[in-house]
Amino acid sequence: MTPGLVADLQLYSTADGGKQIAAQPGWGCPCVVSQQPPLTGYDGWPVLSEPLQPGERRVAVPFVFLSPEGVDVMRRSGRFYLWEGKFVGEAVVVG
Repeated sequence: MTPGLVADLQLYSTADGGKQIAAQPGWGCPCVVSQQPPLTGYDGWPVLSEPLQPGERRVAVPFVFLSPEGVDVMRRSGRFYLWEGKFVGEAVVVG
C-alpha cells in the first residue's frame, strides 16, 4: 500500500507509560486524534525500516492507513495518538 501521509513520530518511554518493547517493522495500531473518550481510530502503520525503541523519536515517517478516510482525518487533525491498549506515542503530520 502507498503511504498516505508523513509524520514525525515519538514513542513514549516505558517509564511514561509507553510500550515495553520496540516497535518492529510491520507494526501497526489504531491511531486516534483525541485522548478523550469516545476513542475513534483508524488502523495505521508507520513504515519502519528498523525497530523504534520506547522513548525514541523519528522524523518524516511515512504512514499507511487502511482507508482514505483515516488519512484525511489524521491530516486535518495535524496530530494523532497511537493506541495499544493505552497511548504509546504520538505523531505530528509534516507531509
